[in-house]
Amino acid sequence: MTSHLRYCVRLGIIVLGICSIAGGIYLFRHWIEMFTRMRGKEMALSPTSRSFEGWKISPLPLYFDVYIFNWTNPEDFYVGSGKKPHFQQLGPYRFREKPDKVNIAWHNQNASVSFRKKSVFYFDTDGSKGSLTDVVTQVNSVAHSAARRAADSWLGRVSVNMAIRMYDQRITITRSADEWLFKGFEHPFISLGKIIRPDDVPYTRIGFQYPRNGSSEFDGDINMFTGADDISKMGQIYTWNNLTHTGAFPGVCGQVRGSMGEFFPPNLSTNDSVYMYMPKMCRAVPLDYTETVTVHGITAYKYSGTEHAVDNGTLYTDTSCYCVGGKCRPIGVIDIGPCSFNASVFMSFPHFYKGDPSYVEAVEGLKPEKEKHEFFMTLEPNAGVPMDVGGGFQANYYMEPVKGIDIYDKVPSVMLPMMWCEERVRVTEEIAADIALVPLIVLLGQIVTGILLAGGLICTCWYPTRQVTQFCHSDPKAKANALRPLTTFGVNPAAATLPVSQLFRHNTNAGGNERVGVRLLDYRRDSGLQEQQDSSSGSENSPRERLINETSPDVIVR
Repeated sequence: MTSHLRYCVRLGIIVLGICSIAGGIYLFRHWIEMFTRMRGKEMALSPTSRSFEGWKISPLPLYFDVYIFNWTNPEDFYVGSGKKPHFQQLGPYRFREKPDKVNIAWHNQNASVSFRKKSVFYFDTDGSKGSLTDVVTQVNSVAHSAARRAADSWLGRVSVNMAIRMYDQRITITRSADEWLFKGFEHPFISLGKIIRPDDVPYTRIGFQYPRNGSSEFDGDINMFTGADDISKMGQIYTWNNLTHTGAFPGVCGQVRGSMGEFFPPNLSTNDSVYMYMPKMCRAVPLDYTETVTVHGITAYKYSGTEHAVDNGTLYTDTSCYCVGGKCRPIGVIDIGPCSFNASVFMSFPHFYKGDPSYVEAVEGLKPEKEKHEFFMTLEPNAGVPMDVGGGFQANYYMEPVKGIDIYDKVPSVMLPMMWCEERVRVTEEIAADIALVPLIVLLGQIVTGILLAGGLICTCWYPTRQVTQFCHSDPKAKANALRPLTTFGVNPAAATLPVSQLFRHNTNAGGNERVGVRLLDYRRDSGLQEQQDSSSGSENSPRERLINETSPDVIVR
């Protein structure tokens, strides 16, 4: 191989190394973004996408569990009784949910889709602890709401007192579990309200989940981004009932945002929070990162409802806009009155989990526990796909005295729990295997990045390293000649630049052989090489400098 060819080969290897390093650095910075764009073309929601069928009708079995609080001592509910309201939790009443998306309309101009949710619920006797015929006593929220509205006028108070006596209304109502849930029941004040003010009374019956079963109107009209133009927006709500702001809360608190639970932004980190939009609460609920877990062998991030989700400005300044009418309740409850016809309804985590201790201390029968009452969403961080979902919310009614209304004139102010519900969904191993491809491809990209960087460094440093190695094993005289012009860092320049010949002294013995005397030098860290001479005599026999004498081993130069 000619020298010119060897030079070209060496140059080519170095150029290849530099290109590999540049490619590795580029992939290191942009691989996740590149993969996200590639995946977005396949995963973006459309009538023909792989994700469409699973989004329209969930392939997983969904179970909806409902717990109802039975009020056991309403007769002791008055100021001075000395007894707290006692509640017995009944349930779970389990229902199998068959969800579907209906009235689907695609909007290519902003890459979104409009739809309504329609769910049919079937009672699961075997999975339930209790029967739908169970008798449950609950607060009479309708009568109390009517009393609160009429309290500001004399005529209103008189009318409500007459209606309460006429219809024999009490502080509580006793009905079956089925009526309290999906079936609903008629209330005389609802029927009267439909006649007097029909616009303010949209329902003919009352029930916690009425008229949700089989209805496409319960959650309203939802417009959601498909991710066709930006995969990071996939699943994010754009409008609810054609509104980008609900008006229920001021500022950012009333904005329509977050996910409905099917899709979340990809490439999540432990510093992120995700948002769930709750139509019946007219707000988005933040879920903060709490821990890293493993689901079917896949690493996932767990985002949970913390104090941030149920705060009213006590701990987080950005939640102060959830205070209603200037009243900021202690942490733990969310006033949804502006979203529920100004009723005194508050939402919380089950058993006032993460709430102020005063809520639990005011009643009996509640015990908040993380394992049972935590609201969480476990997501595969690269794809933003839910792996494990659990928890729910509790509905509460704030009972307070109403002056001028006989049955409410002497009641205490207490937050009364009514019911709570939850859904728990966990992906199957088959679905998890498909999801596992996403972090696998991300890992492969990182491996390729490492290979490019390592290979580039090897190619770039190969020839210089080879030259240094050859030099280290070369002839000592050649190394001395190469290093002669160099100076050592920190060495006295005057001493370091002495001619090599001055380090030696020559003498010839009687046999004619040349003897070489070596001048011993002293190395000082602060000044480098210095000749050490006896300050008194300057003799060659000084301890610091001497010639090899006749009795020393000879260095013979032929």
